[in-house]
Amino acid sequence: MIYRSKAPLRIGLAGGGTDVSPYSDLHGGAILNATIDMYAYATIVPRSDGKIVMNAMDRRERIQMDMQARLPINGELDLLKGVYNRIVKDFNHNAPMSFELNTYVDAPAGSGLGSSSTLVVAIVGAFAEWMSLPLGEYDIAQLAYDIERRDLNFAGGKQDQYAATFGGFNFMEFFADDKVIVNPLRIRSKYLNELSNNVLLYYTGTSRLSSTIIEAQSSNVSEKKEKSIEAMHKLKEQAYMMKEAILKGELDRIGDILDFGWKFKKQTASGVTSPIIDEIYEAALRAGATGGKISGAGGGGFMMFYCPGVSRYAVIDVLKSFGGETHDVEFGKLGVTSWNSK
Repeated sequence: MIYRSKAPLRIGLAGGGTDVSPYSDLHGGAILNATIDMYAYATIVPRSDGKIVMNAMDRRERIQMDMQARLPINGELDLLKGVYNRIVKDFNHNAPMSFELNTYVDAPAGSGLGSSSTLVVAIVGAFAEWMSLPLGEYDIAQLAYDIERRDLNFAGGKQDQYAATFGGFNFMEFFADDKVIVNPLRIRSKYLNELSNNVLLYYTGTSRLSSTIIEAQSSNVSEKKEKSIEAMHKLKEQAYMMKEAILKGELDRIGDILDFGWKFKKQTASGVTSPIIDEIYEAALRAGATGGKISGAGGGGFMMFYCPGVSRYAVIDVLKSFGGETHDVEFGKLGVTSWNSK
């Protein structure tokens, strides 16, 4: 039997960064995000030879070892090993398992689309399918968060795990003590079609280490730097603005709301933007986009632009000159999905 899982990547539309501690603990965070038709995949094939094989197919990294209850965290496929370690500890009475785990992600690491956290969710989903674990959506998301942020000590927020688990358009609220409330949004189909037509993704061709920027944002809040904290307040306000605009179908406001957030996002920490990112952003606006943002923490990866009317075509032409790749967006409704196959 083969056990499979896939989880969707996401774009953050508003409120990015307010899900990161200590801001969310002190002030409460709010984010609006949406999953798209790009995925992280995980496949588990049980083995009977006492070996563990892990293969990140998109990265062309493969490791094999004797099965053991705890795999070493040493920089080699640590996300994969971290999930296994926690699954064995929490759900298999510390008894080792023999299997082959294959993974693949449609976007590169550091893309800003939540690829690392989405991969963790997909792997958890595959193990849950194999072991028939009674995990609900909040359980899977919190478990993925604990593995990535606590077990592996990777810096970041909470939105990615919840987006990948729940799927669709969600307004999320974050509080102290790991309290998260996911509010799925019921959006009219014609608004979804218009959003899909008007949102354009642009891959800059460079990845970035989001943890550095996130750590700087967290430090600025901890050190009570007023400019950064006020910028975070504005980003939380942006999430409420975006929710209202999308639900009411006031789509002509979205570009302005994105631009509002981008101005304050750049004030949360150094490294969010760069001269080339600013140049790309301004060129897109001159070509007809009404707003945009960097996806994820910033510094590189994907950018997103809102292009009303038929302006997307002029924006695509302009962006070609910067050497990156443009991508259309199709929104997905489903979160993590798992199944088995002979």
